[in-house]
Amino acid sequence: MTQNDNDFFKQLGAKIASLRKEQQITQVQLAEILGISQQYMQAFEAGRRKVPSSMLPTLAEVLAVSVEELIGIAPTNGKKRGPAPKLLKQVEQISQLPKSKQKFVMDMLDTVIQQAAH
Repeated sequence: MTQNDNDFFKQLGAKIASLRKEQQITQVQLAEILGISQQYMQAFEAGRRKVPSSMLPTLAEVLAVSVEELIGIAPTNGKKRGPAPKLLKQVEQISQLPKSKQKFVMDMLDTVIQQAAH
């Protein structure tokens, strides 16, 4: 690797670690999502290993950022990143429930949201 490559992958690794912690995801959890070992994930975050470009879309999705932001091209501008992976997983699980239980969950959410608005 050239010095520029080393610098890039160290910055990328630090960004991944920071976003992972922000999303309250462990190295083990992220490694499982990516289908790699925790040690390999640790090497990515430390900048000792190159992150394969094929992993960038999955990493960006899990960490709730764009690929551009992940690799340092796009500024964040303080924008909200969107729902956390846990929320996305919960929505997926709710969509698998029978319609009557989905309605129950939606009614509960509506009630909580209405109470929070007042």
